[in-house]
Amino acid sequence: MRGVTRATKAMKVTEVTEVTGDSGGRRVSSTARTIRALVPPVARALPWLPLAVGGVAGLLLAAVPRMSSGEPDGWLALLLLRVAALVFGLGLAFLMDDPARHTTAAVPVRRAVRAGLRVALVAPVAVVWWTAALLLIPEGVRPPLGDMTLEAAAITALALAGGAAAVRFRDEPEPGRSTAAALLVTGLVAPLLPDGWTLFVQLNADRWDEAHQTWAWLLTGALLVWAMCLPEPLRRRRLAISTPRS
Repeated sequence: MRGVTRATKAMKVTEVTEVTGDSGGRRVSSTARTIRALVPPVARALPWLPLAVGGVAGLLLAAVPRMSSGEPDGWLALLLLRVAALVFGLGLAFLMDDPARHTTAAVPVRRAVRAGLRVALVAPVAVVWWTAALLLIPEGVRPPLGDMTLEAAAITALALAGGAAAVRFRDEPEPGRSTAAALLVTGLVAPLLPDGWTLFVQLNADRWDEAHQTWAWLLTGALLVWAMCLPEPLRRRRLAISTPRS
């Protein structure tokens, strides 16, 4: 009898485990279907116009050294590539713009997933754009690819972090303008800092490596701020839970 009892208990445990695993798999599958269903409307709602304007303007700036009749200048190429990255970052500052944000808050997908989906849709475009911008710079005066990509990534992360922070703390449906203005002011003020503090150092400067270590820390900090600002505020979640359904 004891053997039968143990076998019966084992079968029950197995059945519970299978049911739990099956329900967990169904939840994952349901979430994946929901995310796939969100892709077309999210793609249509993205602010493609600011992204296109920033992208085209940035590529035109990066192409100036190649289109000039004289010998390409390394200092000018570095400056224009940095300005191009900043201009494209201004377009990315509008990525979190969503006029229907307050109505889409009831979508059964968390804000972090929706924001991550926006970034995932734009990421391939940004990679292609940055590759084209680098290739437009003549090879003889092209700055180090890795270091310049680090600068561009940090500018992109700052744009994303600014938009996410505006949504998180001020609940702005369209934070693009304020984020772009803050990023532009930062980009204009940064070169005016003393030599020991500026991030925009010249190619042969002694502080080149040190400055790009700071760029790496800036990128890490901006990504952390972006990730921390993605979830819904806890107070808003509690209010949504406590609100009685009609």
